Amino acid sequence: MRTLATAAVTAAALGFGFAGQAQAAKTLVYCSEGSPENFNPQLNTTGTSFDAARPVYDRLIDFIPGTTQTRPGLAESWTVSEDGLTYEFKLRQGVKIHASKTFTPTRDFNADDVLFSFERMWKADNPYHGVSGGSYDYFGDMGMADLIGSIEKVDDYTVRFVLTKPNAPFIANLAMDFAAILSAEYADAMLKAGTPEKVDQEPVGTGPFTFVAYQKDAVIRYTAFDDYWAGKPKLDNLIFAITPDASTRWAKLKADECQVMPYPNPQDLETMKGTAGVTLLQQPGLNVGYMAFNTQKPPFDKAEVRQALSMAIDKEAIIKAVYGAAGQPAKNPIPPTIWSYNDSIEDYPYDPEKAKAMLAEAGVTTPMETDVWAMPVQRPYNPDAKKIAELIQADLAKVGLNAKVVTYEWGEYRKRCQAGEHDMCQLGWTGDNGDPDNFLYNLLGCDAARPGGSNIAKWCDKEFDDLVRKAQTVPDTAERTKLYEEAQVVFHREAPWFVIAHSIVSEPISDKVVNYKISPLGSHEFKEVDMK
Repeated sequence: MRTLATAAVTAAALGFGFAGQAQAAKTLVYCSEGSPENFNPQLNTTGTSFDAARPVYDRLIDFIPGTTQTRPGLAESWTVSEDGLTYEFKLRQGVKIHASKTFTPTRDFNADDVLFSFERMWKADNPYHGVSGGSYDYFGDMGMADLIGSIEKVDDYTVRFVLTKPNAPFIANLAMDFAAILSAEYADAMLKAGTPEKVDQEPVGTGPFTFVAYQKDAVIRYTAFDDYWAGKPKLDNLIFAITPDASTRWAKLKADECQVMPYPNPQDLETMKGTAGVTLLQQPGLNVGYMAFNTQKPPFDKAEVRQALSMAIDKEAIIKAVYGAAGQPAKNPIPPTIWSYNDSIEDYPYDPEKAKAMLAEAGVTTPMETDVWAMPVQRPYNPDAKKIAELIQADLAKVGLNAKVVTYEWGEYRKRCQAGEHDMCQLGWTGDNGDPDNFLYNLLGCDAARPGGSNIAKWCDKEFDDLVRKAQTVPDTAERTKLYEEAQVVFHREAPWFVIAHSIVSEPISDKVVNYKISPLGSHEFKEVDMK
């Protein structure tokens, strides 16, 4: 009873009294690292926002927690035509939809919800297309608008997708957060009420937890959905205690004010291993941290300049100072934990003298004023972007570049980087589906180089783009591997990023937590978690 009482006290301290509830209610508090931009994963690209929406929604396809393997979600089965163009999904029947303060569903989940969810992103004439800014970056950066030829409702529980060309990662892509299924009936009700943005701020889905309330920059509260199709979750209450500082998150975990925390300070890991009542979970991450050169701005539009700057920065010093034993130097845009990694590529050596000579040969006049941007938040691929920026700043000064360190609030930072305002911008990626396409096409393809796209290097190389596009259409993994290996050679030669590191993901949790798994995809999921 001590554990359960403590959980109830913690919840009350966070601003949610549980008066009248039995003390036996199981409440888990997750010390999240930041605030969500909204609660619609169609509109987001950050793990922080995805984590906040994930308890509420399901997708047609799901990932088995702790793996990159897929399993049926809201679609209980599917078939694919021999030509790889037609996918027919049989939907689960009897799936209940959440109620909210302003909405009570009158029907179960059906094909209308699937059509609405995809057509909102896909069709400009959908009444919800422009709501909440109408920026569907994942959908756009993955070329989904051109890939999907049609989506048809065959009957209430059958949906048919017809593609314009074969796409090997299509099923895995449907398990990603952007493909969450929203309630069409809720959307219609909010549109009639004149408050369509509520769909994105007060989410309604079919997921394991129902959204209750959000106190901005402080706390998010969810309760178990009793009628969840896969069975009521073991947790009665799930609370996100928004705690941006890693040291504060660690202090809260030790005090049992939260039971799970992400992104610990690397220097705290050894202490965590020896702390009673705490288990430190660790595994290699499916991630990459990088600094993108803005290839649309001189002199970064020249490959030889980008190569020179890649040799001007001491990568080993960054790893030692920032990542410690939790990171390894990166040389490719995909991590060695993913298939098709090209280990034959040799990284650029640290050679500031050669870098200076190459810059002069490329016509760069020094001293030169520039900038290097640093994220304001910790990510699994980058535990301290400000410190990395300062180390890069010092190295660049040695070759004649005076770099100003720039940062913004997280949402603004991402927006400005995606708009291409930077000279050099730090960012990174944790894979969404275990497929190399999710890194190479999504982050470096020409579709994503548009203003607002996830290709923040704004790099569009025809040779690279042709290789990764061809790999999408090939079903054979061995052939796809060869194409991706060639694409990595092009990436290395053109150097649109200074690739920094791949990190080991570490998450300390309370010993009271049962069945929590680190996701290789960087997500934090609680639908199958229990508390002792």
